[in-house]
Amino acid sequence: MIKVYRKTATIKAEQFTKENEFELIEKYSMELFEYVSIGSGPNIPVDHAGDGCMIYSIDTKRGQIHLVVGDWIATGVNGEHWAVTDDVFKKTYAELPVVPHYVAEYINYMKSSYRDIWDAINYPFRSDNINKYMEDNSETFARAWLDGYQVEGHK
Repeated sequence: MIKVYRKTATIKAEQFTKENEFELIEKYSMELFEYVSIGSGPNIPVDHAGDGCMIYSIDTKRGQIHLVVGDWIATGVNGEHWAVTDDVFKKTYAELPVVPHYVAEYINYMKSSYRDIWDAINYPFRSDNINKYMEDNSETFARAWLDGYQVEGHK
């Protein structure tokens, strides 16, 4: 029987675009691997790296990875990098919800008090801010509780 799994580790990712091209080339010590004038480069599908496409490479612990503008550079929990095409990235990953700092503090408090989401939803001593947020954003709150979150204004 085939079992179904979901990814549980949080990753960081940034899309390699024309706007941030030079910044990411420097950040990841990328090198121009190949300029594709006809066909495709190694390990890059023809429809992914068309005529006039520059393929860049990044050295990783597992060898070189290749990417083109439009791909995503993902960084895993151990600092490892890999490239993901835009269409695969959008099918595979969802951005963590963004919550206000007071919601993050509430989630942290409830979890550190060994309470579950049921307790958090039914806790009688919530502030008016938390009550209002949970009324207006119940699905975002649940997703933040289960999957993690980003705090507004933090990078």
